[in-house]
This record gives sequence, C-alpha cells and structure tokens, in this order.
Amino acid sequence: MTQEPRSHMSQEQDHKHAVGADHEMTEADGAGPVRTETSAAVGKTIYTCPMHPEIEREAPGPCPICGMTLEARLDLGAGEPAEDSSELEDMRRRLVVSVFFAAPILILSMGDMLPGQPFSSLFGGRLRVFLELLLASPVCLWAAWPFYERAWLSIRNKSLNMFTLIGLGVSVSFIYSLVAALLPGIFPDSFRGDDGEVAVYFEAAAVITVLILLGQVLELRARSQTGAAIKLLLGLAPKMARRILVGGEEEDVPLEQIQVGDRLRVRPGEKVPVDGVVLEGRSLVDESMVSGEPIPVEKVEGRAVVGATVNGTGGLVIRAERVGADTLLARIVSMVAQAQRSRAPIQKLADEVAGWFVPVVILASLLTFVVWALVGPDPKMAHALINAVAVLIIACPCALGLATPMSIMVSTGKGAQMGVLFKNAQAIEVFGKVDTLVVDKTGTLTEGKPRLVHVQVKDGGDEQELLTLAASLEKASEHPLAAAVVEGASARGAETLDVDEFESRTGMGVLGIVDGKRIALGNAALLQELGVEARDAEGEAHDLRERGQTVMFVVIEGRWAGLLGVADPIKASTAAAIRELHAENLRIVMLTGDSEGTARAVARELEIDEVVADVLPDQKVAVVERFQAEGKVVAMAGDGINDAPALAQAEVGIAMGTGTDIAMESADVTLVRGDLLGIVHARKLSRATMANIRQNLFFAFVYNAMGVPVAAGLLYPVLGLLLSPVLAAAAMSFSSVSVIFNSLRLRGFRG
Repeated sequence: MTQEPRSHMSQEQDHKHAVGADHEMTEADGAGPVRTETSAAVGKTIYTCPMHPEIEREAPGPCPICGMTLEARLDLGAGEPAEDSSELEDMRRRLVVSVFFAAPILILSMGDMLPGQPFSSLFGGRLRVFLELLLASPVCLWAAWPFYERAWLSIRNKSLNMFTLIGLGVSVSFIYSLVAALLPGIFPDSFRGDDGEVAVYFEAAAVITVLILLGQVLELRARSQTGAAIKLLLGLAPKMARRILVGGEEEDVPLEQIQVGDRLRVRPGEKVPVDGVVLEGRSLVDESMVSGEPIPVEKVEGRAVVGATVNGTGGLVIRAERVGADTLLARIVSMVAQAQRSRAPIQKLADEVAGWFVPVVILASLLTFVVWALVGPDPKMAHALINAVAVLIIACPCALGLATPMSIMVSTGKGAQMGVLFKNAQAIEVFGKVDTLVVDKTGTLTEGKPRLVHVQVKDGGDEQELLTLAASLEKASEHPLAAAVVEGASARGAETLDVDEFESRTGMGVLGIVDGKRIALGNAALLQELGVEARDAEGEAHDLRERGQTVMFVVIEGRWAGLLGVADPIKASTAAAIRELHAENLRIVMLTGDSEGTARAVARELEIDEVVADVLPDQKVAVVERFQAEGKVVAMAGDGINDAPALAQAEVGIAMGTGTDIAMESADVTLVRGDLLGIVHARKLSRATMANIRQNLFFAFVYNAMGVPVAAGLLYPVLGLLLSPVLAAAAMSFSSVSVIFNSLRLRGFRG
C-alpha cells in the first residue's frame, strides 16, 4: 500500500511555555529592587506597570519610571493573585476627604460672584483667607501627598513624568498661597490687585487635587477591567481534584498537589481537573472552552481530556498527563499575560514623545510665567503664576502613555476569549498589514487525520466482506493510512480477522491470507506486479484522485474486487474562513508536501489562489522568503514540526492549537480551536485594535497640542480668555479617562 507524499500527521499537543528562572536586578529608587521582566518567583504575586512591563516588583507601589500604580501580574504559574484594591480604596478615601474640605473653599472663593454676596459680611478679608488656608491644608498636605511622593521619585530617578507636573502645579499653588496668607507684606505691587491685596489660590490647589484624585479613581477602576479576560480564564480552573490512591481509597486534594501519573475520578457534572487520558468510563464532555463548539464530545478509554472542561452525566477515571503550568489552560493564561506585557512598535512614537515632553512642558510653563510677568495685565505676577500652573497641569502626558498599552491589554484578553492567543503586541500590529496568507494543508485546511471516505465493490460483490478482508489485512500494517481503513471499516460494522503470511511491499501495498483467502491491498503498481487487470476501475480511480483521495485496490484470490478511497477531510469551517479571508483582501497560498494532484483538488474546492506542492520541510522557508522578496507581508499558518521554520520566517506565524509544541513556540499567534476562522477573528481584531490605538494617540496628541497654548494664554489677546488651573485639571483627568474607556470598547468586539 502507498500514498502520495504527505506532510506530517498532526498530534494532539499543546504549547509549552517555559518560564525562565533568571532575572536582572536594578535599583530604581530607595524602596527596593526593581526586577526586569523575565520571570516571577514561584508562588509570589508579581506587580508590574501597564506602561512599562519591564518593571516587576514583589509588592504594590508606584512605577519608578512613570509613577503609575503597579498592578498584579495575572499568571497562573504563580497562582491567582488575590484581588488587591488597596490603592483604589486609598485614592477613594482621599477623594472623599478632599471633596469635604474643597467644596467650602470653592463656595467661599466664588462668594463675591453670587447675588447679594452672602459671604462677604461673614467671611471677608483676612478671615476668609485664613479659613481657606485651614480647609485647604488637609487636601494639599494629606490627600495630595502620594502625588508629591511620586513627583520626588521621578526627580530622583531622573524620569520626569505626569506626577512631576502634578506635584509642581499643586505644590506651587499651595505654597505661594500659604506665603501670601501668612506674609503678604513681602510681595511687591506686581502681585497685588486693585484692592491692594495679594490674591491666594487655595481653591485652585484644592480643586486640582480633587479632580486629579477623581481621575485616579476612575483610571484605577477602569484598569482593573482590562484583566477581566485573564481573571475569567483563571476562574475556569477547578480548585480540588479527587485522587484515587493505590489501595483504591479516594481523597479530595488541592489541584496543586496533583502530579503526573495520578489517577483521578471525575464525577458527573464536575470539571476535569487537569489534562489527561481516560482510563475508565464513558461520558460526554463540554469542551466549548477550547473548541468553541456547544456540542459535547464523547470520551471513552484512551481519549484525551482537557483541564477545566465540564464532564457530563457519566463518570470517568483519568490519568493526569499535564499538571500545573503545563496544562492547556495554564499556557493560555501565560501566553495572554505575556502578550499584555509586551509593547507594540507603534508605542515607540509615544515613548519618544513622552521622553522629551515633560521637560518641554516645564520650559513652556517657565516661559509662560516670564511672558505674563513682563507684558501681562495687572497683577502681572499673579497672572503669570496661575497661567504657568495651568500649563503644568493640562499638559500631563498620562493619556499619551496609556494610549497603546490599554488597547493591547484589552485586545489580548478579548482574543483569548475568542480562542486567539497573540504572543506579543507586535503580532497584533503587523497582522493588520498582512496581504499574503500561506497555509499548510494537512492539519490546517484539513483535519489532519485520514478517513475512509469511499468504498466501491465490483459488481456482485459484498461490501461488508470486502471491508472485513481489507481491515483485517491493514490491522497488521503500521502505515498511517492503514488506521484509516481499519477505523472506517469498523464504523461501517465490519469485523477484523486474523492474518497469516502478512507481507508489506514498500511503495506498493500489503498482502496476506485472511479467512483462507489470499488478499492484496495497494496501488496500481502492486496490481501490475501481481499481474491483476483492473481496467474497468481506472476511470473511477482517476476521478477519486482528482477529488484528492488516495486510491487503494482490493484484490481477492488474484482478481480485483473493489477499491477504497482514503482522504484527509477538509475542516467544516475552512471554506467559510477562506471566503472571509478573501473578503479581507488576502491572497491565499497553499504550501504543502502533498502531491500536486491532491493539493490542487483541495485548492479547487476551496478556491485557493495559488498552490505550491511537493515541498520538502526545508523548502517551505524558501517559499516564504520568495514572497517576502516580492514585497509581500506574509503570514504563515501551520501545525507541525516541518512548519516551524516557515512560521518563524514569516512576519506573522500562526499555529493551530491542535498542532505540535514546536510549531506554537515558533508562532506569533496560536489558534486554540485549530481552524482558520480564528485567523479571520485575529485579522479583524488586529485592525480594530490598531484603529483604537490610533484614536487614543489622536486624542492625546491633539489634546496636548490644543491644551497647552490655551493654558498659556494664547487666546487672551484675541478673546480675553484664560484657562483656570481648575479647568486644566478637569481636562487632564478627562483626557486620561477617555483614553482608557475608549480602549475598553474593544471588549465589545464581535469579529
């Protein structure tokens, strides 16, 4: 028996994500070492910055680079971190206290603008100033303290950031007002208004603090939602497993104690605890978590089961094959977490801008102060100070820094829910630019498992007898197609008998004696060697080959008695996926080690644009390189060891989740459900993510480009318009929060 050259048969394996144990230590501040991103200590929750994922700490706190609050890294390997809302609660508490004290200050400061000036007689002159000082002190000295700490940290680390500007703006406003309240006599006339008094800005310092705190609370709440997808995945894993001991006793143990080789009982309605193989029992298991298909899958002895899937009405006994960080669910979580910590190339622009933005803003603030002090209206110095503070506050680059990482975090989580695992942010960005998709055939377009799809019996023959004889003979063969014949015959009700004088002839087929009859099964070359005529079957055989089937002739007692057609069926979702990919303006190229005839038969059925067949594994890279040399942006989809080099060479490598470990190690994207519809989802998600990032960057850039000149007083000569630091703080907070909530819109992506 023989077949056309074929590529590998896909195996039911998973991506192994190795987590290194080494890491570099650097000192970023006096609070302890900062770990660059390599690994997490086993059993410890690691905290990282969404804007600077290379920062890793073993305790929460501010990022030494940007000052943002570090958040728990969601990795299954280190255990599910406890929900830590301490930072949010602290900011919320400070916000409540600030509102309590700032509201009266705002009312007092606006009293003269109210009809009848109701507060002038009660709280006039110096009394009102000291009352505002008393009310503002808790806000500016206690509630705003975290901003001062982070501002000082940024100066120590020589990494100026948004908190540098906030700290400067609030502290300058408060300290200036404090001195003006206690020592007004030291100020020259340029600081005094028409009434001869030195203006104080306690209300500005207090309300700015309130608005910044409000922005921090909204931001922390929104950021907590970006990890919802990983938390959902973590919640799928059962906490306990029922282990069967050597003597037959059973015990419930935590999942962490399960080891490879343990025998586990899965009762009806329970979740399968780990990846394993069924030893006893029969049941239907809901594998929609992996496959996306709502129909339960039958599990019998020898069938593989996946951890966190749900057992049906039957009981199972399984042997643990993969536990802990090696399970499919753990690797999915690990890949998503790794992708969320990666940085997209588009973020380089934001990083470069942010690198010089804060120093430029500080210079702009100083320039604003100088210009207003020299040529502004009276009181010159008061106007100079308040406008300089407005520039500091409104120009905070938080929105710019959040624009890319927030979208990436939400996108990778959404992709995981759809069965699409991005290895890094670069894959998300590049995928949207792909114009050529190269796909392997076996295991990618097809199921990767040959099946008996056609049986033809010569006139007057018995199909059941033909299948019994053929299956009995093939049972002794180790050829991949032999298993397809045996399984196909069994499914049709045929039995298998013992074989005598079994003989395998390389490249032709097999021979033997079954039930006293001499049987041969193989290709046309075998018929020719045996001198068997089968001219009346050649037409049918040709038609089957044109449809991509491998044809085997059955010979009984020297005469051909029928023929069998074996094929690797096309996956049910492949045709629809190809149509959608064409709608995405992708050119589809089939790259396979199969024969030209078989490959073209599949290509015709699926309307694939180009076929490259009879390709050896080491030649696949050359084909990808040829397309790249033509200026194409290439994505390669495959599932086997022989696809790994081509996956690594392509701009985007796509691995089927049902394929081999090395293919997924080499790929940038893994499709958990193993069908091409995942590529459609990945492509559309990539484009939606990049559109979302561009929107965020537009909001951030345009906001700062317009906000800084307005805050500096550019519109004052024309419209007489000045931007209060209070309004600047509100606008800055709105900018950051709007970027986050725009990123969260990706959670509603439908693909």
